[in-house]
Amino acid sequence: MTEQTPPRPPRPPLTIRMHADDNVAIVANDGGLAAGTVLPDGVPGAGLQLRDKLPQGHKLALQDIAEGEPVLRYGVPIGYALKDIPAGSWVHERLLQMPSARALEGLPMATVRPAELPPLQGHTFEGYRNADGSVGTRNILAITTTVQCVAGVVAQAVARIKAELLPLYPHVDDVIGLEHGYGCGVAIDAPGAEIPIRTLRHISLNPNFGGELMVVSLGCEKLQPERLLPPGSFAITDERAADAGPETICLQAEHHVGFMSMLDDILQSARPHLERLNARRRETLPASALVVGLQCGGSDAFSGVTANPALGFCADLLVRAGATVMFSENTEVRDAVEQLTSRAATPAVAEAIVRELGWYDRYLERGRVDRAANTTPGNKAGGLANIAEKAMGSIVKSGSAAISHVLAPGEKLRPDQRGLVYAATPASDFICGTLQLAAGMNLHVFTTGRGTPYGLAECPVVKVATRSDLARRWHDLMDVNAGQIADGEASIEQVGWQLFELLLEVASGRKKTWAEHWKLHNALVLFNPAPVT
Repeated sequence: MTEQTPPRPPRPPLTIRMHADDNVAIVANDGGLAAGTVLPDGVPGAGLQLRDKLPQGHKLALQDIAEGEPVLRYGVPIGYALKDIPAGSWVHERLLQMPSARALEGLPMATVRPAELPPLQGHTFEGYRNADGSVGTRNILAITTTVQCVAGVVAQAVARIKAELLPLYPHVDDVIGLEHGYGCGVAIDAPGAEIPIRTLRHISLNPNFGGELMVVSLGCEKLQPERLLPPGSFAITDERAADAGPETICLQAEHHVGFMSMLDDILQSARPHLERLNARRRETLPASALVVGLQCGGSDAFSGVTANPALGFCADLLVRAGATVMFSENTEVRDAVEQLTSRAATPAVAEAIVRELGWYDRYLERGRVDRAANTTPGNKAGGLANIAEKAMGSIVKSGSAAISHVLAPGEKLRPDQRGLVYAATPASDFICGTLQLAAGMNLHVFTTGRGTPYGLAECPVVKVATRSDLARRWHDLMDVNAGQIADGEASIEQVGWQLFELLLEVASGRKKTWAEHWKLHNALVLFNPAPVT
């Protein structure tokens, strides 16, 4: 019989207020607090008696809030009271009118000069140097597909490569098929169609794939291999001429007689790629070679209290070390747009932020929805009333550095684009991760409060829990417990350093993430704003 872990003793009532001007605080206790609880001295709202049962992470009125008055969290209005809310009450989404989004005109443009972050020197990891100057944290053979039609064949080919060939090449970490739902049945020349095409092109060139390009095509699809990867768009790693297109296995080619012929062709083509990848070795590289994507999903009210502030501190450490850090999620920064434009390194960067968020506003308008559609039932169950509140907690994961560059969806980082980068993506976990891979991400950090088994086959994903309860229950899925911050057991800075040091270990291959351990990964999801025919 497995010995049961004894239950933790109950903690005194604990509330957390984020800003001195806030008229609400969140309940930090596991299981929430019962109606009638009197808050003790030393916590926000000391002496108040709770009028309602409050779930963990939900908001408590610290004072009487009259109808029409703003409800303040993070020092900003996250809504306006739809009726009088007495002190000690539960403040939830049904009591709030969400504020309107800030207009994209008249914004502060590059007006704030963040304090210069002192360089952080001497930090290294063991990575793979690529011919184009990029660096991989993993050594993976990726097979690009031009169309969903070939996905089943590629999946079986990958299974055979792993079983029959991969054991012969011990220095190759994995073989994966870049499966997606695009390639045919789409308006491929319509405005917006360039986004999924360049996304798939740039994912194929991700630094974790070592410059090896192998493509499987059906033959009749709209997205032909030469359109996906035109000559000159990638470096050649083998003996072919520099103007050659990608090495392509076309399933409709006449020499394929039966299904097994297709599989044998793919396996035969994989051998030289595996040989070149297997010849590579890790070498000591500066932390400046890291390209780290930041994301949050399954967010709750603790995201902006624990995990995201710790990730923001880690982001600053990475920038200080010369690394590139990407944050994203258009709808989850839209309500903090003035924070972005004011922090832009130059007016041109601020204008690019406005351009990308304005484009996304219009994209949502075409679908007759707005940013309010972002917040999920799980977000609300975790204490987030609306997207305005969610955005304030999301933005802090970007840290405090100036925003140096902006990427449109599907664009790839240039070698000169370093520092803190805003990669404009939808907030969908799967689409955001896919677009960050296209941008050149070689390491990913994902914070979560409600919990998700999210992972990527193409890149290590470090998962950070916002609450200790989640970290305990999902002990073999969460890599870092930022809930220690709310528990008073660690500071934001301590968890930020813990995360930074873990990233170097994961990047070096000395430590696997839980998602890698269990081989958990989500499908690539291409963002296609163009019509489907």
